[in-house]
Amino acid sequence: MQQLSPAAAAALVRPVDSLTVPLGPGQPAAFLHALGERDDFQDLSVFGALLLDLYPLFARSGVHLLSGFLGPAERALQAAGHDVRFVPGDFRRFATLAEQLAPRVMATAVAPPGPDGSYSLSLHAGATVEALRACGRDPERILVAELNPALPRTFGLPPDHTHALQPHEIDVLVESDRELRTLEDPPPSEVEVAIAENVKAWIPEAATLQTGIGGVPSAVASLLAEGDGGDYGVHSEMFTTGLMRLHQAGKVSNQRKGILEGHSICTFALGTAELHAWLHENDAVRFLPVEVVNDPSVIQRNRNMIAINGALSIDLAGQVVADTIEGRQHSGIGGHEDFVGGASIEGDDRSLVCLPATAEVGGRLLSRIQARLPRGSIVTTPRHQLDLVVTEYGVADLRGRTTEERAEALATVAHPSVRDALLRGDDDVVAS
Repeated sequence: MQQLSPAAAAALVRPVDSLTVPLGPGQPAAFLHALGERDDFQDLSVFGALLLDLYPLFARSGVHLLSGFLGPAERALQAAGHDVRFVPGDFRRFATLAEQLAPRVMATAVAPPGPDGSYSLSLHAGATVEALRACGRDPERILVAELNPALPRTFGLPPDHTHALQPHEIDVLVESDRELRTLEDPPPSEVEVAIAENVKAWIPEAATLQTGIGGVPSAVASLLAEGDGGDYGVHSEMFTTGLMRLHQAGKVSNQRKGILEGHSICTFALGTAELHAWLHENDAVRFLPVEVVNDPSVIQRNRNMIAINGALSIDLAGQVVADTIEGRQHSGIGGHEDFVGGASIEGDDRSLVCLPATAEVGGRLLSRIQARLPRGSIVTTPRHQLDLVVTEYGVADLRGRTTEERAEALATVAHPSVRDALLRGDDDVVAS
């Protein structure tokens, strides 16, 4: 293992080269910023997802970002005309893509070494763990690990999932003192609170929970933390500040999940600075690769699995659009279909897809529940996966219903002023 400055490590990347970095919180910020100081790239392909910073690297000529999940940074770079392209694939398939691309250089963030000398992968296990190790074993490739003292040391589940790199697996170690990027939880809106109240009614005692990002999951976590229930388990792609609050309220035991008991299971964490500090050497939370956490066959083995996810629009057939707007890529597929499908197979498990009933577009209040998806819409999750749909107006239970019954149920949770129009099959329905 060679210790270099960020600039010296960046100099190891060739003008024509390939690089892969993890999603979001696993990204080596100092290394990426050092790469952005260069202007000699001719053909550098970078595979990653959910940038947490506007790295100048991706505005450079000759640099191509292949992203598996677009966030605000990717959208801003695209809007400015830079070469950012979406690679369709759910989060589990990122592991296959990283293996298939076999980049010459891989780079990841790590926490300071523990007592055994290993470097924890901290806030991200995700889809790159095995690809990182394969890169480190190959003498023709370079594995860069960026050590940041601000990163919490977190744990996997040894012996199969150690969630750490050994010194001999790392080619280049870079030290960074950059401040960690955080994600604050803004107060939920009235609509989000109303949706969360409807969700809460479907969460039984000792449920195993999966929640995503946003106001609704945050409000659900707050309601559960303040409520009478408890004895919950956690099996979630993302560990959030809201899930931390649930732990702090003494509501999480992880003793009745049926599998992987004793710990909250996730594949990455993103939230506040308080969450980062709370996760440091916290045995209650374990980070496993996404191919385990998001595997529907693993998800369905949890007892009383309750998955809470969002959507942008749904048609009366039950087709879900969750990552595009008018056919334009907005975010990514992530674990949407895995959890929506995996949490709706067993009888005691339920999958809740949540969305406000309306959206304001161009001064008009449009229904997010539509008779049919507009031409050019891209479906994230197919109709046969859908279980429960939640808006501020109630919950549509679609399990076991005919196509006609599903349409009627979905119309009842749309805005009251558009329900008849939806059932008539009207397009472009405006709420009043």
